[in-house]
Amino acid sequence: MAAPLTDAGEFESWLNDRLDSLEVDREVYGAYILGILQEEESDEEKEDALQGILSAFLEENTVEDVCKQIIKQWVECCRRSTAKRDAEVQAIASMIEKQAQIVVKQKEVSEESKKRKEALLAQYANITDEEEAEEEEPTSGNIITGNDKLFKNTNVEEVLNRQKQKRDQAREDAQKKKETDKMQREKDKLAKQDRKEKEKKRTQKGERKR
Repeated sequence: MAAPLTDAGEFESWLNDRLDSLEVDREVYGAYILGILQEEESDEEKEDALQGILSAFLEENTVEDVCKQIIKQWVECCRRSTAKRDAEVQAIASMIEKQAQIVVKQKEVSEESKKRKEALLAQYANITDEEEAEEEEPTSGNIITGNDKLFKNTNVEEVLNRQKQKRDQAREDAQKKKETDKMQREKDKLAKQDRKEKEKKRTQKGERKR
């Protein structure tokens, strides 16, 4: 398995400066060293390959330290690059999650707006139906159904009962008044006859005295 790719710009800049300090041609060996670091599996394999290149330019007592230094710098750059990529991936994932939440929220808002719109349309439709029903019904009254109809029927029945009671009471009062008036007329008639009898008797007494 090849080593992970690093930030080539950062490492190449450091490697070129280091090769310049060692008086090694960067144009020829820079890309070659970078290829070894990317392709070799272990640090030991990397070090062996680097020593095979740099031993032609460096003293034997310094080549090992330079190779270890190059490998160390490479590992650190790889670590920073990996952390950077992880941060970028995390940022992208976070951005995608936020966008998904925004989409869901917009969808929820759209659904809520749709429901409000449907409710308003339904309410408008009910109002329109009621207005049309009022235009079609007779002018004598409104059409009532269900509980309202039962309520209205009950009210009508109560009104009719009260009217009947009033009529019955009025008839009873009239009958009582009629009986009372009849009795009063009889009394008046008897009283009048009594007065006539008394007047007649007084007249007869007066004639006898003469």
